[in-house]
Amino acid sequence: MAEKCSEGLLNGAVPGETAKRDENLKRGNWGNQIEFVLTSVGYAVGLGNVWRFPYLCYRNGGGAFMFPYFIMLVFCGIPLFFMELSFGQFASQGCLGVWRISPMFKGVGYGMMVVSSYIGIYYNVVICIAFYYFFSSMTRVLPWTYCGNYWNTPDCAGVLDVTNGSAGSSLNFTQLFNQTAKRTSPSEEYWRRYVLKLSDDIGNLGEVRLPLLGCLGVSWVVVFLCLIKGVKSSGKVVYFTATFPYVVLTILFVRGITLEGAVTGIMYYLTPQWDKILDAKVWGDAASQIFYSLGCAWGGLITMASYNKFHNNCYRDSIIISITNCATSVYAGFVIFSILGFMANHLGVDVSKVADHGPGLAFVAYPEALTLLPISPLWSVLFFFMLILLGLGTQFCLLETLVTAIVDEIGNEWIIRRKTFVTLGVAVVGFLLGVPLTTQAGIYWLLLMDNYAASFSLVVISCIMCVSIMYIYGHRNYFKDIEMMLGFPPPIFFQICWRFISPVIIFFILVFTVIQYRPISYNTYVYPTWAISIGFLMALSSVICIPIYAVFCVLRSEGDSLMQRLKNATRPSREWGPALMEHRKGRYAPVLSSSTESQLEVQLLNPEKPKSDEAGVAVAITVGTNGSTHSQDSKI
Repeated sequence: MAEKCSEGLLNGAVPGETAKRDENLKRGNWGNQIEFVLTSVGYAVGLGNVWRFPYLCYRNGGGAFMFPYFIMLVFCGIPLFFMELSFGQFASQGCLGVWRISPMFKGVGYGMMVVSSYIGIYYNVVICIAFYYFFSSMTRVLPWTYCGNYWNTPDCAGVLDVTNGSAGSSLNFTQLFNQTAKRTSPSEEYWRRYVLKLSDDIGNLGEVRLPLLGCLGVSWVVVFLCLIKGVKSSGKVVYFTATFPYVVLTILFVRGITLEGAVTGIMYYLTPQWDKILDAKVWGDAASQIFYSLGCAWGGLITMASYNKFHNNCYRDSIIISITNCATSVYAGFVIFSILGFMANHLGVDVSKVADHGPGLAFVAYPEALTLLPISPLWSVLFFFMLILLGLGTQFCLLETLVTAIVDEIGNEWIIRRKTFVTLGVAVVGFLLGVPLTTQAGIYWLLLMDNYAASFSLVVISCIMCVSIMYIYGHRNYFKDIEMMLGFPPPIFFQICWRFISPVIIFFILVFTVIQYRPISYNTYVYPTWAISIGFLMALSSVICIPIYAVFCVLRSEGDSLMQRLKNATRPSREWGPALMEHRKGRYAPVLSSSTESQLEVQLLNPEKPKSDEAGVAVAITVGTNGSTHSQDSKI
């Protein structure tokens, strides 16, 4: 046993690691520590860093949004990120299996699966649009460079048209802009009138956009192929998908800050509008962005960490990944707002007037900027390839979360050997559910899912998870678990945040958001009541899993009274603890009964005893010192 324990330490992600074999032969492990870090960075750094974070800054007062954003990061984001990594790594289970810690709260795991399902459906639609732009960029002149196409309107006015014209034409352009109610760029009209063929109402689905449908199929095929061998294949892909986007972002940043008017846009991005800080929705957006960006409460962090080796330093990893993610969000904001400032300078208007809201920001402002770069089709191909890689890095983990939860829940050898078919099945279902989002009203449904299905339900799930671990399972027990795994207890700051600060902040944000709730809208379009009701049902569908499963678990528990049933339902199950026997120490260490000990003494005195009999005794039922019975496979 001592040799196994020392070997287990070698298999942890420590400097100078030499052992490369999997610790957990049944589930497998990451090839090395770098694969996990890069996968987690790719999971956290996604499309939201480009089209969501700058959009929230734009909507919530520029630099004023930074204050609540970093408050939420320090007191909620990073602590919960560390909690989820340590949670999954300790148990080596997905978002369902980890709730052996307190079976009554397994509904939290099902809620995470529902959230990941919603996000996975519409996230791949955004990736498919990036694929569409990627293929459309393979021309000599980008199709959104100039006006004059059959999909353009008389209100269209391109930046290059003004730049290449004379002073007189610039004056005519200014007069034209002042006469029109709203100036539209060629890239905006290409987005609305050609790519989306946007309908006038969310209920008017119109036709399925076949080019988008084809790109959606391509994106799902790519995701499936990269996950065909689980973390073994995706861990190799992330070496490229998690690093190349920074190269393209840097190129665009250098080009952006050299444009005239870029400083104005960056100042709009950084200058705080403090009056908006009193708006609860600003704080709500900051909280939801932290959860959305870091991936808290999606189940993905628990899933990815479950493939770590037991002694991996997930505390260090959580700090590195969180800071990298948020720094990328701010960095991408500089790239976005330098372009917005340039556009506003050319049009003679305020920065707030030049960009569309929502994910269209990445498909309107960026394409407009790309037309200004030398050899613009080349940069356009690189940029949208970057968007694809950003999206795929997150989509890998979303799909793996669902697949791992299903495989771990069933848990037999048959399903483990056929994990590839489970992955294929989930991908096919995800593709079919994403088809309505490729219709002419698809963008309305995409934004509805983004605002309701994956917003404050994440806050509720995170809060309940934090409370259940700290107060139901017990903070002292959890701190001891982390100390046994890492070799040191969690820092005092994280202990305080987990027990007090994070749950309190999340709860009050939720309350304030309910009080100051405003219905969703898309530009001038106001969503009808029935659509908003569907949004609430989507948000409720993930949260409702928690009380439903809790009632189900209590009814199934043993006990003569309700209090006894509650105690039994919240008590850790016999399977809770490290997955491998070599890591079960302290209160998880097996304690042999007196009869078993006497049998072992006989074995020591009779070394010629058959090995089959030794195996039979070795797998006898053992009782842990924490009071839970660990029932192993036994021949007795």
